[in-house]
Amino acid sequence: MANIDKFEKEGVGNLLDGWFAKYNHNTFIKDDPISIPHLFSKKEDIEISGLFAALLSWGQRTTILKKSMQLMQLMDMQPHDFVMNAGRNELKRLDAFVHRTFNGSDCLTLVWALRNIYNRYDGLESLLSDSFNTGGAFRAIEQLRETLLSVPHEKRTEKHLSSPARGSAAKRLNMYFRWMVRHDDSGIDFGIWNSIPASALVCPLDVHTGRVARALGLLSDKYDNWTSAVNLTNSLKEFDANDPVKYDIALFCAGLYEMNAWKPI
Repeated sequence: MANIDKFEKEGVGNLLDGWFAKYNHNTFIKDDPISIPHLFSKKEDIEISGLFAALLSWGQRTTILKKSMQLMQLMDMQPHDFVMNAGRNELKRLDAFVHRTFNGSDCLTLVWALRNIYNRYDGLESLLSDSFNTGGAFRAIEQLRETLLSVPHEKRTEKHLSSPARGSAAKRLNMYFRWMVRHDDSGIDFGIWNSIPASALVCPLDVHTGRVARALGLLSDKYDNWTSAVNLTNSLKEFDANDPVKYDIALFCAGLYEMNAWKPI
């Protein structure tokens, strides 16, 4: 954590807890990409729809929601069944999908990769739990990336799967892990990966969270990269060591709605 005295730390903690209390409600869901996996109740449907929604999460949120829903509709609103059983004609539907630089070829690669994961590893949680418990989020993201790219794929698909080993803050995959691992009474995050502790998560770092974190003295790093994301998470552990990433929603919403209503510490 950046060097701030105990009084400043108390003020930062009060702000974080206040924003968390204000925004950590299920009303957050409807305008956020997490609303896509909330359409489902089956674990595998939540995992798969959540992964696609997270990977599509760049640009305007309204567009992200629209395109994520379109993709789920192409999968007959049964993403797990589609991943496991879709034949040539069903898979061909994906050809027309596009969101920014993510296209049908990328969709098809991920479908084949996920089919491989559910057949060989009995699902995403089973694939990643050992990685999380031995090498933390860094290793889990690298494991997921390596496994998803183990099927034949175009080179272009690789850019959609961030790599902490190459310095990326991996915001979208850290966000996805938060969705799957965290759980509290708000019902925003799912908490369906019970074998992974919330304390192992790394805070998703984007323009909103980074701007507020720097203003509060939680982050001194100039650039958004993996080291910055880890440093921010370590700062947040000063306020909740067991669940530091709960403050992701607080920082994100503060960046959207609160920046003109308070003065930095």
